[in-house]
Amino acid sequence: MVKYAHLIPLFPFLAFAINILFGRKLKRSSAIISVAASSISLFLAALTFLGNLKGEGSYVIAKWLSFNGIPLNFGVTVDPLSCMMLLVVTIVGTLIQVYSIGYMGEDKRFSRFFAYMSLFMGSMLGLVLADNFVILYIFWEGVGLCSYFLISFWFERPAAAKAGMKAFITTRIGDTGLLIGILLLFFTTKTLYFKDLSGLSGDNTIFTIAALLIFCGAIGKSAQFPLHVWLPDAMEGPTPVSALIHAATMVAAGVYLVARAYGIFVMNQIPLIAVAYIGAITALMAASIALVNNDIKRILAYSTISQLGLMMVGLGAGAYSAGTFHLMTHAFFKALLFLCAGSVIHSIHIQDIQKMGGLFNKMKVTGTTFIIAGLAIAGVPPLAGFWSKDEILSELLKSGHPALFAIALATSLMTAFYMFRLIFLVLFGKPRSELHAHESPNVMTIPLSILAVFSIFIGFIGSPFMNHAFQNFIYFGDVHTMEVIEPNYFAMGLSTAVGLFGIGLAYLFYILNNKILSQTIRAKFSLLYDVLSNKYYSDEIYEFLFIKPCLRLADLSFKFDLGVIDGAVNGAARVTMAISRVKSWIDIHVVDFFVNLVAVLTGFTSLAVRRIHTGRVQNYLLIAFFGLVLIIVIKLIGG
Repeated sequence: MVKYAHLIPLFPFLAFAINILFGRKLKRSSAIISVAASSISLFLAALTFLGNLKGEGSYVIAKWLSFNGIPLNFGVTVDPLSCMMLLVVTIVGTLIQVYSIGYMGEDKRFSRFFAYMSLFMGSMLGLVLADNFVILYIFWEGVGLCSYFLISFWFERPAAAKAGMKAFITTRIGDTGLLIGILLLFFTTKTLYFKDLSGLSGDNTIFTIAALLIFCGAIGKSAQFPLHVWLPDAMEGPTPVSALIHAATMVAAGVYLVARAYGIFVMNQIPLIAVAYIGAITALMAASIALVNNDIKRILAYSTISQLGLMMVGLGAGAYSAGTFHLMTHAFFKALLFLCAGSVIHSIHIQDIQKMGGLFNKMKVTGTTFIIAGLAIAGVPPLAGFWSKDEILSELLKSGHPALFAIALATSLMTAFYMFRLIFLVLFGKPRSELHAHESPNVMTIPLSILAVFSIFIGFIGSPFMNHAFQNFIYFGDVHTMEVIEPNYFAMGLSTAVGLFGIGLAYLFYILNNKILSQTIRAKFSLLYDVLSNKYYSDEIYEFLFIKPCLRLADLSFKFDLGVIDGAVNGAARVTMAISRVKSWIDIHVVDFFVNLVAVLTGFTSLAVRRIHTGRVQNYLLIAFFGLVLIIVIKLIGG
């Protein structure tokens, strides 16, 4: 069953080719092709998962090329990590594409949208299956390209076009670090295969630098500080795109990269510390910004950044299974959150939560699933987010990271607060503007309901009730040993208390006091509020430190090019033109004069000679006689 794993990305790529070539004729049928392709990939992913459970694993498809005698093959990685990601990407991706049929409606580029979605899915699946850094990097760039296509899908809007460019350029910075890290690793170890990372030996300094450079790629793709600035602006794309990017594909790729290359990270504490503390800064910063934001999609975007930071904290603290467990559960409830937000936007065409309110009675399916997703991300038991967050907190306590534990706990508190601030302002209370809400069609609500079921139950596979099946399935290393995991009831209780406390605070601020208390607190902490509402002025700092200097440098380069380079070329052209004019004058006034003079003399000579040639023999004899006489006379005179 595993031997067909390489076909998993093939079907989305075929759907992309069909839709991009024949989309205008297919019209709405293009959605059926994309969904069918994704469904086939899901079926093959399930077969691959079952095959891996039976002991089947990675294999080589074909030899590709060779570097200095070192072969590089096309191969696929089939192990617990890749199987988990294959199932997550195909399940969430298929549901999002079904949802998109209703959301995109009569969009004029309907078929192109589904072509890009299929290309995105295929690229992510190829990335997951890659067995070496070169193949991974090819699909890694494919994912980045697709994000550009989809974020700027409505490119006629200036904000969307700018957001797509911002995402593309920002992630390129991280990708450059990743490429350098791959090259450094290859020239040091002569291998590019993930399976060889755990057995490497040599200079730890080189491996540390390579790990940090590889982490740069993850920082860009997973929107970690300081390359997090592109993700909130990515909300300019259609909401299903936001769900796919934030749940199962692009941002998950960075966390997956760290987990896949974990063998080189654990060789030294420095890369792990960098991963953990970059993740901690990201989690805390993004969660605090989400507290004051009023755009429904941007709140969820900052929530994604924060949760990705938590995953990095887990991986950096050595909690490999906890970090990957949260990666899986987060994909389901974050996709659900974005699709619920999309359902609200599709209904009332507003994104400002301060203008909403009272939508629950008119959108009960959307409202119910929204609340389920909110409870899951807030870490309320027994929903999915509780088990994965609790696992990270427990591992932080066990491994002796009190500072990271405190940051993760503070992030959990803020997550519960801002998520239920969002839910209370959108679904409850009185409408704060004229709203004509209606429930979304079944093609949108059915995926919501399915994702809600996953958000409730998927976490149980990592719980004590199922003997921590997930943790025992997804292991790091060559030898699989069953772990004996003792539940940490202190962490579980503290995590639950913090989540419920955050929800209670949001209820107190936005339901009981009808925003009066929150406005009072905002007035007292106006400076902090301004800092958070301006996103720590990160865009302004980037503008000052990087963008404006680059623009000034570009302006100077333009002037140098125009004045010096073009000046030299234009000067040479002017000299050439001047020489040409002088030559032309000489040709006209001197050369032509002598030519005409010669022509006149030649004409006179020709006329004189023509008269001599009469055609009569007697005349020629007479001329010859006088010529002979002349020669004799000259000879006699000359002696």
